[in-house]
Amino acid sequence: MNYSKYRAFPPVNLPDRTWPGKQITHAPEWCSVDLRDGNQALEVAMSLEQKLEFFAFLVKIGFKAIEVGFPAASDTEFEFTRKLIDGKLVPEDVAIQVLTQSREHIIERTFEALQGAKKAIVHLYNSTSVLQREVVFKKPKEEIKAIAVSGAEQILALAEKYGRERFLFEYSPESFTGTELDYAVEVCNAVLDVWQPSAQYPVIINLPSTVEMATPNVYADQIEYMCQRVKYRENVVISLHAHNDRGTGVAATELAVMAGADRVEGTLFGNGERTGNADILTLALNLFSQGIDPGLDFTDIDKVVEIYERMTKLDVHPRHPYAGYLVFTAFSGSHQDAIKKGMDALPADKAQWEVPYLPIDPMDVGRSYAPIIRINSQSGKGGVAYILETFFGLRLPKEMQPDFSKIVTSVSDENHKELLPEELYQLFRAEYVNLEAPLSLLGYAEKANGMTSVISTLIVRGEEKEIADEGEGIIDAFAHSLQNALNIHFEIVDYSEHSMEYGQKSRAITYVCIKDSAGKKHFGAGLSSSITKSSLKAVVSAVNRMQG
Repeated sequence: MNYSKYRAFPPVNLPDRTWPGKQITHAPEWCSVDLRDGNQALEVAMSLEQKLEFFAFLVKIGFKAIEVGFPAASDTEFEFTRKLIDGKLVPEDVAIQVLTQSREHIIERTFEALQGAKKAIVHLYNSTSVLQREVVFKKPKEEIKAIAVSGAEQILALAEKYGRERFLFEYSPESFTGTELDYAVEVCNAVLDVWQPSAQYPVIINLPSTVEMATPNVYADQIEYMCQRVKYRENVVISLHAHNDRGTGVAATELAVMAGADRVEGTLFGNGERTGNADILTLALNLFSQGIDPGLDFTDIDKVVEIYERMTKLDVHPRHPYAGYLVFTAFSGSHQDAIKKGMDALPADKAQWEVPYLPIDPMDVGRSYAPIIRINSQSGKGGVAYILETFFGLRLPKEMQPDFSKIVTSVSDENHKELLPEELYQLFRAEYVNLEAPLSLLGYAEKANGMTSVISTLIVRGEEKEIADEGEGIIDAFAHSLQNALNIHFEIVDYSEHSMEYGQKSRAITYVCIKDSAGKKHFGAGLSSSITKSSLKAVVSAVNRMQG
């Protein structure tokens, strides 16, 4: 790989930078560019009907600024803008935003598209970077600045003609990150001098990372530099529009907000040209995970995914932050164990969410706890125990969990598949519950006379057999009878039981651990509507496993 043909991006000389010590305390203003930047990057652009549905959904999520297109670029874009205005589809508190180059006929067509709009943002841009000036436009700095100023003057004049109170202005020095910072300040201030920002008419200065060229800290430095030097700062909204060419669009945006930016443009799931834009859903839920109101509603994240995939024909990755269908799922045994313990330790009201490996509560975005833990050959005892308890009410004793986990791992490994909850339950029953070979319990009778006596009827390797003995309790007596009649030795070292609700009626399940003459432990379980019978069945199951 010929890395020598590339140059490192120079750092910003900003010794008085303050952003590294800052903390984000509130959400920025959000602007969705899904219908413009996102739509133009699709293999098949959205139809008018799809755009209208997507626009309504963006409004429902909570966006107050939505870039709807470049109306002078095509009849389709123009028609969509007119449909929103003529159909009165834009709520009073929402501003539609449109993009325009600094060219006279394009700006005129843009205002024609906006006629009658109650609240619109006119977004003017021209490219200012060294590369664009020298290679694409072949124009000096003064001519590039003049393009921006002339566009700003025309926009102001047309706004006065169509009703100044209807419009806000936005300017982007496109390819800002490749522009000399002192020159970017010069151009932006020249535009601001034309528009004269005020409290009534603030101006948006959008500083796009049109192509991501450096590490996120450099973008933050660039933004802080601009925040320190643009004129009319108290009435200027510093806006971001980060692309994701280096895969750090979200990080760059977060650091740039720390550096003083007030507003963020982006798309759901980061759709956009090349590697896409900053992902607003991830940015918003990152804030949410820090206890900050994001100002956008993602409480039904599956609906967001469904509409996005249907409109864009793009797939949301299963590991996409917060929205992917696997992001709240653990297969790793150690992760599963930690999650189970964290869930068990949560207060009943979940007033404070602190669960290992789960940065937010899945239910806050409309997901359930059902898929948190899934079982494959990499899973551990904690995950297996969580599934059995959550879905089927089985509370496996601690010592029994690793024993069953080994069986689960073996089955999953052998079949090269994940085990679903019902499969896990059936495997547990087949391995431990009410086992009837080589021993099967047909019936029993109990007598208490100082010591407890038990008379049991068994099927032993196909033959019916009656056995009897006594002990300090029914389980002790039954165990003695089995050992004496079958000439075997074992000791009951653990016993637990609980009621469970799974199926048509409430039943009791008992877990027993026995230790044979060699010191090896064997587990068994019994299930019955009678606690006594479930206990005896558990002993039989454990003995059958010992003899198997």
